[in-house]
Amino acid sequence: MTDVVLIDWGGGNIGSVRYALDRLGARSVLSSDADTIANAPRVILPGVGAAAPAMQRLHELDLVDTIRALEVPLLGICLGMQLLYESSEEGEVEGLGVLKGRIERIAPRPGLRVPHMGWNRLRRERSSALLDGIEDGEWAYFVHGFVAPLSEDTLASSDYGSGFTAVAGRGQRFGAQFHPERSAATGQRLLANFLAMEAA
Repeated sequence: MTDVVLIDWGGGNIGSVRYALDRLGARSVLSSDADTIANAPRVILPGVGAAAPAMQRLHELDLVDTIRALEVPLLGICLGMQLLYESSEEGEVEGLGVLKGRIERIAPRPGLRVPHMGWNRLRRERSSALLDGIEDGEWAYFVHGFVAPLSEDTLASSDYGSGFTAVAGRGQRFGAQFHPERSAATGQRLLANFLAMEAA
């Protein structure tokens, strides 16, 4: 029996995410098949790269409507989280629209390197089962040049020049801007919490 399906669209961090799931004892499947994804108990949309080619690939695989229609827990990671929003300034592309808002470029400032690469602290903004056991100030590992602004969907934030959404959630749709597979105990806890979720 499968615990989670990872959407195999070519995103660069799929292997490391699957390895992190293996360490938790999860039975994961990589798939680009719409029926497999539609019937999964949980779905992860991983991603490293740029928004426009990623959305183009999801359209080519005929997965956009499948992802939008999911009623089981869905977790987007890094670029995968950004694709869950309505649109992105990166490539001026329409996203999946299951989270509200527009992805924006990190504004360059003196002394601020873009992309943001490295460890940063999380700040809890709202209660969520996805964040059970993750406290204010815990560290997570980020690699990104675009961000989701703070909004009603922000579960946890971080700061890089200004505040941004580090973890998002609306209903059963969630996103982590950081890489849980590279974020030590914090990331493992978030993935374990996700694997414990059941369809509403």
